[in-house]
Amino acid sequence: MKKVLLAFALALLLCPAARADDADAPAQPCSIPVYLVQAVQSQLRAVVQLDNGGIFSPNRMWSAVVDRDGILCSVTKVGDAWPGSRAIAIAKAETANDFSNDALSLSTAMLYAATQPGGSLYGLNNSNPFNPKFNAETTQSGSGTGVGHDPGGIITFGGGVALYVGGKVIGGLGVSGDSSCADHTIAYRMRRAVHLDGIPTGIMASDNIQYPPTGQPPTGFEQPHCFPQDLAPGAI
Repeated sequence: MKKVLLAFALALLLCPAARADDADAPAQPCSIPVYLVQAVQSQLRAVVQLDNGGIFSPNRMWSAVVDRDGILCSVTKVGDAWPGSRAIAIAKAETANDFSNDALSLSTAMLYAATQPGGSLYGLNNSNPFNPKFNAETTQSGSGTGVGHDPGGIITFGGGVALYVGGKVIGGLGVSGDSSCADHTIAYRMRRAVHLDGIPTGIMASDNIQYPPTGQPPTGFEQPHCFPQDLAPGAI
């Protein structure tokens, strides 16, 4: 485990982290093909109808996709999702993209334990703040939406996964609107449905959520349970 955590820390240091840019800067094109972004986002409406655990059934959810440079490609919403979850979904997509590479895939759920007080990555949550200028509550593009810009943001609980093509990260997917455990399940299922889950077979065999044994605090790459109805990793 010590070797894994050391490699994990080195990967974070070597991976390029995004920085939120200025809302007044010109919009930039997303480097992920439009058809692929649409394919990912189109899965949201179907996946929230499944048993994902969480509070709501069907789940009410924001979903965001960013490219490898952190440029926001798309934001979409299903149901009366919490307005505050828009920024969180974007930040989860940013985080999964920022701290994954062709050697190690890190879902945002995997960052939980190490970023708690006393953890080896405590303080990481303050590293890439979200730009509030991009917090317009909309799924459209244009001024204030963040689409075509790098909104930044970092979240270290479940709901964000990196997107892979040919073993390379092309961006990140983040969802928010329910418990972080349900959010992870939804993002994980959306990514798998469009076959963008070909993660590296290096340090970790999976970037799926990991829960600690009952009664024990999360360590390593674990996140605590949210509710009794959380799905076991093998059921996702």
